[in-house]
Amino acid sequence: MIQAAPFVAPEAEIEEAWIDYNGHLNMAFYNVLFDRAADHAFASIGLTEDYVKSRGLSFYVAETHVCYLRELHQGARVHASFHLLDHDEKRLHVYGELTHVDGWVAATTETLYLHIDASGPKVAPIPEPMFTHVKEMRAAHSALAYPERAGRQIKIKRK
Repeated sequence: MIQAAPFVAPEAEIEEAWIDYNGHLNMAFYNVLFDRAADHAFASIGLTEDYVKSRGLSFYVAETHVCYLRELHQGARVHASFHLLDHDEKRLHVYGELTHVDGWVAATTETLYLHIDASGPKVAPIPEPMFTHVKEMRAAHSALAYPERAGRQIKIKRK
């Protein structure tokens, strides 16, 4: 299986219903766009609705950190990426960028996903052949530079 590096989801358009009272994309919908990109990336490694229903397994978000860099407005067209930074048998560490079609980055995200057995629910190993696909994606993404914005923490810097 050949993996894109990074994985880039299909283009999306900012919808009127997503605009807040400040006249730009509401913060929640940046997460919607990143989540939709993750759905596309997961489908590429075998995590589909059928997998979830038949196996009772899925990925859940344990933690996410979004940086809002530039405003997006109704009608803007964007792409969201999915860059697998690291993984083990139960977790994925992912970085993503929401990029306007003109090439500028509107937001970044960093997310930790846990592979979950919903019968518990509890964290569970990623089964084959999906785990092989995860390793292939990581191998393809390892050629990418480590994102400068990855690993940030929220804090007030004191002088």
